[in-house]
Amino acid sequence: MVEQMPEYMGYDRTIAVFSPDGRLFQVEYAKEAVKRGSTALGIVFKDGVVLASTKPSDSLMVTEAADKIFPIDDHIGAVAAGLLADARVLVNQARVKSQIHRITYDEPADTWNVSHIIGDRMQISTLYAGMRPYGVSFLIGGVDKTGPHLIESDPSGMLYEWQCYAIGRGAQTAFKIFKAGWKANMTEKDAVAMAVDVMRKTEKERKDIDMAVIKKDSRLRKVTEDEIKKIK
Repeated sequence: MVEQMPEYMGYDRTIAVFSPDGRLFQVEYAKEAVKRGSTALGIVFKDGVVLASTKPSDSLMVTEAADKIFPIDDHIGAVAAGLLADARVLVNQARVKSQIHRITYDEPADTWNVSHIIGDRMQISTLYAGMRPYGVSFLIGGVDKTGPHLIESDPSGMLYEWQCYAIGRGAQTAFKIFKAGWKANMTEKDAVAMAVDVMRKTEKERKDIDMAVIKKDSRLRKVTEDEIKKIK
């Protein structure tokens, strides 16, 4: 007797076919890859954005070689959860496009412009057979002439703007902390402290926190380990 496969199995072999109920299974699988990644977050404060994730915990690894916070331009950065190889390729494209914009128009690209570059490339990979969606999500933080922004790009290529958000395995715990503690116009100090609190509660076994702050009229700055250790 021939074994019958579940009905959905005919629709998860390629990205170019919708299931009868309108789902793209490969996109959903990519989102599952993001959920398995380490927690990454972003918080908007009064005049800037905080981005945070964790560093690799292997003592033999050069941790700087596996950063999850990526500078894109002086005023824009991104943090990723999921497959970091996919993240690296997308960030490199965003960096090139950002520099082309700066050279062409003699001004920095705004945060939404850079987010569209990443989101558009992710969306293209959901259209053609022989491709797969990127198994990564980004939180893109930046400060431009319209103020601070935090924009999520998921594997489908959809973009969402948030005041604070988290991706990866600790996202649900992070949302509870955000809903209880985030306030409009919070200070940089409070935003950094909240980010550290979230990372310590969601990534208990990986205590090395990687964090960056982007503020108006200043370049993206990495927060040092000593600064993080001083936060109770």
